[in-house]
Amino acid sequence: MTDLDAVRSRLGSYEPGSIRGRLTQDDYGPARDSGGAADLKAAAVLIPIIAHDTGPALLMTVRNARMKRHAGQVAFPGGRADPGETAEETALREAHEEVDLPPGAVEVVGAIDRYRTGTGYLITPVVGIVPPGLPLTPHEAEVSEVFELPLAHALDTANHIEDAAEWNGALRRYYTIDWRPQRVWGATAGIIVNLARILGS
Repeated sequence: MTDLDAVRSRLGSYEPGSIRGRLTQDDYGPARDSGGAADLKAAAVLIPIIAHDTGPALLMTVRNARMKRHAGQVAFPGGRADPGETAEETALREAHEEVDLPPGAVEVVGAIDRYRTGTGYLITPVVGIVPPGLPLTPHEAEVSEVFELPLAHALDTANHIEDAAEWNGALRRYYTIDWRPQRVWGATAGIIVNLARILGS
């Protein structure tokens, strides 16, 4: 689904429900998150959809290679929630801090199911539509570059590739989505897969 009116309609009436992990909510195993959502750190990401006339695209960031965590990975703008913030406030603040995306330029259309990570975060993805041509400036300390991933490519299930790797002594499954030269994987790809399921249902 790449028609933005249809995206607005679907997400405007969508009620986030389950907490998801990469492929299933039990994928990380009981050792790290058996306590449930209350023991996880609240975070949010903005899924910015750029409303190009030629076809919408997702605004993606590449994290600075010098960062201590997730260096060089493709991600949505986002981060840990400050005390008292809503998920929408966190997502908009982080997007402004990371790429200078003005909060007032974002048409927030809804949130999707929260996503639990193996590093102890519970992420709320907030979907927003933004106009094309905004002068975005990556904050160098966190973001090395931004790029656009066509929404049609991101939502196409043929591009959702399952993979697995050993982490902390156990085999962990995850998705990858290739858009050369970039490779989206892990939590970010998992969130895109969840979005595709919601929009396709």
